[in-house]
Amino acid sequence: MKVGIIRCMQTEDYCPGTTDFRMVREKKGVFEGIDEDIEIIGFINCGGCPAKKAVLRARELVRRGADTIVFASCIQKGTPIGYPCPFAKKMKEIIANDLGDSVTLLDYTH
Repeated sequence: MKVGIIRCMQTEDYCPGTTDFRMVREKKGVFEGIDEDIEIIGFINCGGCPAKKAVLRARELVRRGADTIVFASCIQKGTPIGYPCPFAKKMKEIIANDLGDSVTLLDYTH
């Protein structure tokens, strides 16, 4: 599995993504039960509200080899700031429509 992780731009100033990387390394969270090796292709923010740049960034992750796009937990769950992205559903929808069925989308990391 080759993953590209999209994170919330608002959390990147103080969250280095270490828990996201640990979940991949230890195969926990959304990665639990995955038998194959997991390679992180890229880790990028959504581009800021209202996530208009997220689809372009997802395309680039796929162009660089990702077969799975993972939304970091800050987007769907609001961790660590306690505020989920109000555009998360729409962001996932436009990325899914753009990339089609050839790419897997995962809703969180931990």
